[in-house]
Amino acid sequence: MAANCSGSSACPANSSEQELPGMPEGRGSLGLVFTVGSAVMMAMVMFSLGCSVDIRKLWWHLRRPWGVTVGLLCQFGLMPLTAYLLAISFSLRPVQAVAVLIMGCCPGGTVSNIFTFWVDGDMDLSISMTTCSTVAALGMMPLCLYLYTWSWHLAQSLTVPYHSLGITLLCLTIPVAFGIYVNFKWPKQSKIILKVGAVVGSLLLLVVTVAGVVLSKEFWNSDTSFLTISFLFPLMGHIAGFLLALLTRQSWQRCRTISLETGAQNIQLCITMLQLSFTAEDLAQMFNFPLAYGLFQLLDGFLIVTVYQAYKRLKSKHTQQSLHGAEAPPEMRPKETNAFLEGDEASAVTPRPSGSGGPHSLLASCELCELAGQSGPPHSGAARKDGGHCCLTPVGRAPC
Repeated sequence: MAANCSGSSACPANSSEQELPGMPEGRGSLGLVFTVGSAVMMAMVMFSLGCSVDIRKLWWHLRRPWGVTVGLLCQFGLMPLTAYLLAISFSLRPVQAVAVLIMGCCPGGTVSNIFTFWVDGDMDLSISMTTCSTVAALGMMPLCLYLYTWSWHLAQSLTVPYHSLGITLLCLTIPVAFGIYVNFKWPKQSKIILKVGAVVGSLLLLVVTVAGVVLSKEFWNSDTSFLTISFLFPLMGHIAGFLLALLTRQSWQRCRTISLETGAQNIQLCITMLQLSFTAEDLAQMFNFPLAYGLFQLLDGFLIVTVYQAYKRLKSKHTQQSLHGAEAPPEMRPKETNAFLEGDEASAVTPRPSGSGGPHSLLASCELCELAGQSGPPHSGAARKDGGHCCLTPVGRAPC
C-alpha cells in the first residue's frame, strides 16, 4: 500500500509496503473476542454515561451554555488542530496520521469525570460536556476528519470510511439516550447500574487491551515518533483547554474542569472506530496509538491530581497556621460547659472568672436560655426552655 502525497506539502510522509510493520495474526477466537468486546464495552460505557446524567442539571447548562460552548470549542477546535499539526510536524506515515487525527476528533472520555472529582472541579459541567461532546461527535467528527484530510492524497485503501463512522456514532448515541431516560425514570436503580457498568466496562477494557496487544505483534516495537506524539498530545490538550478557559474568564473550578475534559479523549470510542472501520492491515499500524495515548492520558491525569492535592494540603496547612496564630491564649479561652445538665448536676457548674474583670463577665453562654429567647448575658433566675432556671449566672452570684 502506498500513499500518493505528491502535490501537497501538508501531507504526511510517504510509505511503502516494505516500511509497514508486520500484520496481525488472525488467531480466530482471539480476534473475535477483540471485535465483540470492543462493541460491547463501548455500549456499556455509553449506557453508564447516560445513567450518570441528571436531565435537570444538563438542561440548566444548556440554558446557560457558556461553559459547555467553551468545552466543545476545545474538543472539536483545538484537539483536531493539535492532532493535525503533530502529524505534520513528525512526518508520520499516512495510516499513522489518520489514527492520530481520529483520536483528536473523538469526544471527551468518561475518565475525565473521575479526575474532575479529585481536583474539586465542576462535576455537573464535566458530565454535561462529556454528554454533549458525545452527541455532537455524530456530526463534528466526520466533519473534522474531512476538513483535515482533504489535502492528503491518501491511497484508496486508506480512505476514511465516513459512512461507517456515522453509523457507528449513531448507534453509540442510543445507549446514552437510553441511560438518560433510565436515570430520569428510576434514579435509585440507575446508581446501581452506574456502579456495575463502571466495573464491567473496566474489565472489558482490560480484555480488549490485552487482546489488541497480542494481536498487534509490533506493539512493543512502535515508532518513536508515534510514542512521542502519544505523550505530548494529551498534555498539550490539558494546557490548551486551561488557557482557553482562562482566556474566556471562566472560574478556576471550571478552568480545571475544561482542561481535564479537553485532554482526556474517549479511548474506547477510538478503538471501536478503528476496529469497525478499517482493514486488519491498517489496524495493525493504527492500534498502537490509542493504547499509548490512553496510558499517557492516565499518567497525565494522575500527575495533575497529585499536584493539585499537594497544593490543596499546603494551602490548608497555611490557613490553619494563620487561624491558630489569631486564636486567644489558652487561659483566655472559656471553659466548655454542657448546657444540658439536668437536676443536681446544674448546681455543680461554676463559671470561672475571665481576665476582663467586671461583675457580669461570663465565660460561656447558656444554650437553653438562648433557645428560650433570652439575649445577652444569662442572669440569675432566667427561665430555661425546660422550665428550670439558668445554669450559668453572673460572676459573684450563686447558681439559681
